[in-house]
Amino acid sequence: MNILSERLLEWYKENKRELPWRDTTDPYLIWISEIILQQTRVAQGYEYFLRFVRRFPDVASLAAASEDEVMKYWQGLGYYSRARNLHAAAKSMNGKFPVTYEDVRGLKGVGDYTAAAICAFAYNMPYAVVDGNVYRVLSRYLGIDTPIDSTEGKKVFAVLAQEMLDERRPTDYNQAIMDFGAIQCTPQSPNCMFCPLADRCFALSKGLIAHLPVKQHKTKTVNRYFNYIYVRMGAETLIHKRTENDIWKNLFELPLVEAERDLSEEEFLVYPPFRMLFAEGEVPVIRSVCRNVKHILSHRVIYTNFYEVILPENSGSFSGFQKVLAKDLGLYAVPRLIHAFLEKYV
Repeated sequence: MNILSERLLEWYKENKRELPWRDTTDPYLIWISEIILQQTRVAQGYEYFLRFVRRFPDVASLAAASEDEVMKYWQGLGYYSRARNLHAAAKSMNGKFPVTYEDVRGLKGVGDYTAAAICAFAYNMPYAVVDGNVYRVLSRYLGIDTPIDSTEGKKVFAVLAQEMLDERRPTDYNQAIMDFGAIQCTPQSPNCMFCPLADRCFALSKGLIAHLPVKQHKTKTVNRYFNYIYVRMGAETLIHKRTENDIWKNLFELPLVEAERDLSEEEFLVYPPFRMLFAEGEVPVIRSVCRNVKHILSHRVIYTNFYEVILPENSGSFSGFQKVLAKDLGLYAVPRLIHAFLEKYV
């Protein structure tokens, strides 16, 4: 055993986080937890995990569910392609979770990290996980400045992680290095004073803690301008399912008019794409409900205005949208932006 793994395992004995997916070797439950945690902090993902596996406790129940229901249980976690991939992968398993690394890696939505995590935690196979925490710990400890988002960097860290792995205890070692990065060797203000690796940490000795790990690419953020319309037609309202290859695919939303810039209320009321939604001769009641709601996604910032439109029950406006009872809106999976609006204003 090398010094790194020895000290991490000692640290882990005293500092391990108690998490529900650590009390099981069921590969299905570990898979669900790992997919949830791909883009979600533990504190946020914990309740979602419990709720998801209560409804879908095994491969068969997830495979048998409709995609709309799966999306509803995923609502609020974001990165909804994860839920679609989970559902597709469950359907491909014929009721039994795969037992080899190659077959686990072949599941839709499962990459090298997730396959290694499942095989290490469920089957105690000697595969090293490499996530953001592992990149950070290894780059600082060993002084590696190869960008972690480069092809070369991914190869370098994959080899190093496997070399450092304690193959006799892959589950504990992998959990230890990830917890160490999450709790001790944090991105900002790591606790170097009480770090068990301090005497051997390259970055600490050279004053490079703030500079490692290195990333070469910064993701460009795109601004988008949404105008959502909550329509009242008696007891009914209107929704639309997003099916394009865009954000929130297969989630439901209110009627949407997207613009190239933020439109004032006066501009929006005469905006041709908005006016085209109304049947000829109809005079709707329109009011602005809330404006300038900023919703931040990983690569986009959505600036949103919400309007309410009141129309008669037999209105011919907004053709092509799905009519539902307003009281049943909670049955549909919607983006968090829409959910927050409905919770506050409807």
